[in-house]
Amino acid sequence: MILIFCLLAATFVPPQMQAQQATTPAATPTGEQREKALNAAFSDYWEQRLKESPEFASTLGDKRYDEELSDYSVAAYNAHLERGRALLDRLGSIDTAGLPQQAQLSKDLLVRKLVDEQEEARFKPWEMPISQVGGIYLELPQLVPQLSFDTAEDYDHYVTRLGKVPTPFAQITDDMMTGMDDNRVPPKYLLEKALVQVKTLAEQKPEDSPFALPLQKFPGSISAAQQAEIRQQVLKVIATQVLPAYARFGRFLSAQYIPHGRTEPGIWSTPEGDAYYKFLVRQSTTTDMTPQQIHTIGEQQVAEDEAQMTAIAKKLGFADLKALRDSIPNNPKLHPTSPEALIAVYRGYLDGMRPKLPQLFGRLPKAPLEVQRVPDYMAKNQAPAYYQPGTPDGKRPGIFFVNTYEYQQRSLASAEDIAYHEGLPGHHLQIAIAQELTGIPQFRKYNYYTAYTEGWGLYAERLGKDVGFYTDPYSDYGRLEGDIWRAIRLVVDTGVHSEHWSRQQMVDYFHAHSAIDEASIQSEVDRYIAWPSQALGYKVGQLKFLELRAKAQQALGAKFDIRTFHDLVLDSGALPLDVVEQRVNAWIASQQGSKAQ
Repeated sequence: MILIFCLLAATFVPPQMQAQQATTPAATPTGEQREKALNAAFSDYWEQRLKESPEFASTLGDKRYDEELSDYSVAAYNAHLERGRALLDRLGSIDTAGLPQQAQLSKDLLVRKLVDEQEEARFKPWEMPISQVGGIYLELPQLVPQLSFDTAEDYDHYVTRLGKVPTPFAQITDDMMTGMDDNRVPPKYLLEKALVQVKTLAEQKPEDSPFALPLQKFPGSISAAQQAEIRQQVLKVIATQVLPAYARFGRFLSAQYIPHGRTEPGIWSTPEGDAYYKFLVRQSTTTDMTPQQIHTIGEQQVAEDEAQMTAIAKKLGFADLKALRDSIPNNPKLHPTSPEALIAVYRGYLDGMRPKLPQLFGRLPKAPLEVQRVPDYMAKNQAPAYYQPGTPDGKRPGIFFVNTYEYQQRSLASAEDIAYHEGLPGHHLQIAIAQELTGIPQFRKYNYYTAYTEGWGLYAERLGKDVGFYTDPYSDYGRLEGDIWRAIRLVVDTGVHSEHWSRQQMVDYFHAHSAIDEASIQSEVDRYIAWPSQALGYKVGQLKFLELRAKAQQALGAKFDIRTFHDLVLDSGALPLDVVEQRVNAWIASQQGSKAQ
């Protein structure tokens, strides 16, 4: 009875206090409190991302996870989705009304990303984790040159990490076997190309492996005796753990997986393939355009580029565009004489662009840019060039990789536009500026939207024209060849994945509308098949940037400043195209308002 009385006494509230509580609303969080809660959610998301992707953390110079590799298991994937749902609930409880614009934008972007991940889970992307252009077997050796080795401890962590390589290979093998049961398998012929790459890596001597790259140069603080010990440890773990993991994976591909590869190249032939492609198109382009609409835009852009190229052909004295195209393979001036000569041409164009940048941008990146060759083990199936971001602290520069495989077939006519796309004022400028931004959450600095990032790269090619470059008609033709290449992508990507085209139809369309070298056509067609919709973002993004720039010029007239426009487009990191458009429209309105005053 005493216990009951105590409980009643503890819960009894006098009537007057009940009335007071009923009329006292819960305290509403202040703007400062809400912003603090939002920033805490952003920080937690970023830390979790680094923890789940230790390789990514290492590329940023964050050494906390240098001993770890990502977990590719289904359990890890499902746990990631569960955390995403919890974070969505957490973000949904935070009212951003009245908070700074960038805080509101950060929330919107993160919610958008998390919702996309939940939607994509329906299509089980983890069941097809490799292709001839991507997957752990390529990502691991590509990671090595992005790592920093400053102390003996860094090498110890590296040895530990290499010792764990068999685990993710076993995990993706399980994932792929589940994909076989669900009929989600890449095309057989692409898997055969992947097998060649896997075997090439598996059959190398430990000392010749890309995993032995850190042994080529040691920091001065490590003694000769330590170097010898480290060398022995690294080569041993490569020989006993890494190379056997590649060999086992190669045997799995050959004996079990490749025989189950699908025969149709289009993603439509997988379960829910049409729906998945529509999702990927929306994700890649950040628009609501249908595959059919994009296909039509591609055909229109191809026709426009061909008209301009025909004009150049006649200016050069050729009867028509075909005659100009047919002449290029046999023109020795348009082909490099060595890999070194090809790289020198790219460096020359970048050196010429650097003094022009202040005419186009108010803000320029601090990070340096280097030009290097694509590693031999992946050159055959790689694009003519690509960019690899550096670290935020500047210890590793941004790198513009040039593919020197079959360099004799590479056309120098396209070198100028590629230099601007991958280097300056393209990917390096845009990504380095994003990494150097302040006042936004860390995750925003590394956001990637294909239409924005690749659209900017293609738009950057056009900027060379704006500052007076492409003075050689062949280079201007090369610029248009690069542009029509991206327009063709709109046609052939939607063609194979939505219109049920064959691979040969894709190749034939390339030949009918371009003079792109055969090696590039073959690797590019296979890339689109392996990576549905990714290639659409380039042209879609470029067209949007050009559209918004023209709109601003028309609305503002003499008040339009291209440097201010570019700084606005770049000052928030990568964004969906619809968000870019909203920001530009708001800027135009503000400029018109100030003009009226």
